[in-house]
Amino acid sequence: MTRRTYGQFCGLVRALEIVGERWALVIVRDLLVGPRRYTDLKRGLPRIPTNILANRLRDLEEAGVVRRRLEERPGGAVVYELTERGQGLERSVMELGKWGAQLLTEPGPGEIITEDSMVMALRTIFRPQAARGVTASYELRLGAVTLHAQIQKGRLEVAGGPLPGADLVITAGPQLRELLAGEITPAQALRRGVVRIEGPRRLLSTFAEVFRI
Repeated sequence: MTRRTYGQFCGLVRALEIVGERWALVIVRDLLVGPRRYTDLKRGLPRIPTNILANRLRDLEEAGVVRRRLEERPGGAVVYELTERGQGLERSVMELGKWGAQLLTEPGPGEIITEDSMVMALRTIFRPQAARGVTASYELRLGAVTLHAQIQKGRLEVAGGPLPGADLVITAGPQLRELLAGEITPAQALRRGVVRIEGPRRLLSTFAEVFRI
């Protein structure tokens, strides 16, 4: 496939020529969470046509953003991972995500959330300064998606899946955005049923302070 060009000698233009194609940055977003097999990427991006996913991966590999390797196990499958150049996109992806999060309202028809998108969302809106001195663990149940976050004195680890023994379990839907945007207080979120929790209420307030759109 011939890459579209803008005909300008400019860093931004060159970046857009590599990652500006539809789906490219979304693939990078998911690979920022960790290496993925082709089937993992397709499962996390259910609306991407198979040929487009293959083409984008090829283009990103040719540009030195993505590389392939074999998993270190007998019969290991091919996985895709970001190169050092690809990892250099993390700050840009997170800043774009933070900018876009301020424009979210209600999900449109057919719009879904995915595990990788929510992992990156939490990493994006995490406020290290607000987390100084905080040690807490959270399990988030967001419809069909479950992920967890562990905070240790200003540092954050986020991953998909449940966390047995989490200090606070939060069950919520898309309206969780209202709490994270500061549009409602934790008390209002509980009273209105925006969130349900298992654990100390004070940790919900901490959550809303540490994660903020």
